[in-house]
Amino acid sequence: MIIKKIEDIKAFEGNEGTQIKQIISPGETDNAIRYSIAHCTIIPGKSSKPHTMKTSEMYYILQGEGIMHIDSETKQVNQNDLIFVPPMSKQFLENNGESDLTVLCIVDPAWKQEDEILE
Repeated sequence: MIIKKIEDIKAFEGNEGTQIKQIISPGETDNAIRYSIAHCTIIPGKSSKPHTMKTSEMYYILQGEGIMHIDSETKQVNQNDLIFVPPMSKQFLENNGESDLTVLCIVDPAWKQEDEILE
């Protein structure tokens, strides 16, 4: 059994104003899973880095609000929204609210640096 507490996971800096905590990935489960899950916090007025993933990705909004950019499409997103991002789509998430925007990022197959193309 694996149980993790977000507060015990060390964060790393994504874009300025963005903190990322890698929650779980296949290597931590003897490859019993093929996806990865990260916890991401974006402070007001900031955004994730524009990027393209070779794999599919989903964002689940835990708290806050923002604007999701996928290719030429933009949509307002709020708490409890789930966003599916198809493979090879240019994407980034912008916090246009007054409080932190916190999301779970689920990547399947699991995130690998070589699968991410930064703009």
